[in-house]
Amino acid sequence: MKVGFIGTGSMGSLLIDTFLRSGALEPCDVMASNRSPGRLMELKKLHPGITLCSGNIETASESDLVFLCVKPLQFKRVTDEIAPYLRSDQIVVSITSPVQLYHLESALPSKVAKIIPSITHSVRGGSSLCIFGSRLNKKDRLLLLQLFSCIGVPEEIPEGHTRIASDFSSCGPAFLSYFLERWIEAAVEATGIDEALVTRLAGEMLLGTGKLLTEGSFTPQELQERVAVRGGITAQALNHLQTSLEGVFERLITTTHDKYDEDVEKLDELFGLSSIAQSRLDR
Repeated sequence: MKVGFIGTGSMGSLLIDTFLRSGALEPCDVMASNRSPGRLMELKKLHPGITLCSGNIETASESDLVFLCVKPLQFKRVTDEIAPYLRSDQIVVSITSPVQLYHLESALPSKVAKIIPSITHSVRGGSSLCIFGSRLNKKDRLLLLQLFSCIGVPEEIPEGHTRIASDFSSCGPAFLSYFLERWIEAAVEATGIDEALVTRLAGEMLLGTGKLLTEGSFTPQELQERVAVRGGITAQALNHLQTSLEGVFERLITTTHDKYDEDVEKLDELFGLSSIAQSRLDR
């Protein structure tokens, strides 16, 4: 099976690297195109044996499975370019959350899916969000689920939950890293503890907490109750957090959703599907 990647930026190159390191794909399976020849040559140095294509049309026409790893507002240009060269038996996967299945199915003759990856796949962890188009059959879905199970945990979700699920699976590492960064900075300033040491402690804590939530059958609330003894230090600090973070997470969700809705609206205009999108919302 030939797997093509149109766009080899941050996430496109991460997927190629992770699929190859996991053994899910061999270099001879991979085809790639990018607007920047320099990016492609760097990729070739890292992974000898992959095929560098002359352009997106070659990647699309020669692949069985095509990943579109471009920014939202570049999609219309790319789909217009490759649509005449695609076949109905091919699978095209968008990794960009605001791009809707109806955008892809209206523009392409192939089977389509949307799969939102995470930077955590680089260590073969985290979840990928899988949203399948109407043209995919059971065999197609199984192929995609098996491929992504090699680099993480694929989760099939309804498209309407793409944004909120992405807040956790894809944006979450950045949100949690920011929280830890500020906490570490405060700890170093207040106590003089070695920054490298406390960063390792924070990372191991985060890894262990994740296992408790996924493997230890704890809910977040149960975990807090086990750690925070009534009247103890942790309980007092938790009370402070509850007060200080009042409304923060609601505003975070509002911010990500507003940006998502803005991008979807721009894509509707680019694809000329505003009326279709509105009819879907009205149902």
